[in-house]
Amino acid sequence: MMITILVNEKAMEINSDFNILQLLDKINSPQDGIAVAVNHSIISKHLWSATSLSANDKVLVIQATQGG
Repeated sequence: MMITILVNEKAMEINSDFNILQLLDKINSPQDGIAVAVNHSIISKHLWSATSLSANDKVLVIQATQGG
């Protein structure tokens, strides 16, 4: 079954059994140097494979950058 979630404010359809790691793979995102929040809660990297996504979840993927 497919569900719809928002990833960085864009609608995306994924399988209903997707976790954060699978989502990152689908969107071709690196796993290093990023932070992931689901419904405004930061998810620790060690929990990404255990954190399932649900219909209408709002996922924010942020890439760390250096500045100065």
